[in-house]
Amino acid sequence: MPNSDQLTTTISLEAYGIKNAKIRYQLSPEKLQALTVNKGQGVETTSGVLAVNTGEFTGRSPKDRFIVKDDITADKVWWGDINIPFDPEKFDALYDKVTDYLSEKDIFVRDSYACADPNYRLNIRVINEYPWSNMFAYNMFLRPTDDELEGFDPEWLVVNAPGFMADADMAGDLNARVPVTSKDEVGRVAQSFNEMATQLARQQQLRQRMVADVAHELRTPLSVMRGNLEAMLD
Repeated sequence: MPNSDQLTTTISLEAYGIKNAKIRYQLSPEKLQALTVNKGQGVETTSGVLAVNTGEFTGRSPKDRFIVKDDITADKVWWGDINIPFDPEKFDALYDKVTDYLSEKDIFVRDSYACADPNYRLNIRVINEYPWSNMFAYNMFLRPTDDELEGFDPEWLVVNAPGFMADADMAGDLNARVPVTSKDEVGRVAQSFNEMATQLARQQQLRQRMVADVAHELRTPLSVMRGNLEAMLD
């Protein structure tokens, strides 16, 4: 099994745009739990289990899923209000901001894989800002052995930066939210930001619905007029 106490700088993240980070690689769940508690991001229950307050959002948010629409995905994704298209240029700009944000921080990296069958295995590298998020990845994916970690070549990359505040205007995303991890003044500001973003998103949805309703109401008389004109031309 991998050395769970490994702390190394041999895994470079500069290829991903993350520079001068202190990289904590393949840490054991015990170390991740201790770091989470020491950082004040969670507490240990009486049974020894880690408990983390993830803030306002405790589950999946299906309308916060944005997929880059490019030559690869354009005809393979069922686009709509769940699979929301995202411009490649906006993604690149947002990604650069995220990697700048993660640079020079303590970063938690985990190499793992999905699917036990070697014929279908996918190598995954997870980069986390918080230790408890890395612990989630430890539990979620299959764990390589020391031999499998030698020359590990990630096919998929997951970058997780929950503390990063996206610029909704730049990203085109009014669903961005700030983690609320305290009840002090900073927590109240974060809560106010989230409420403002929710209101803006709701107003945007109302505008889109109004435009759709108007288009629907106009479509019928325009279709009738077109039919009459075609009949007259015939």
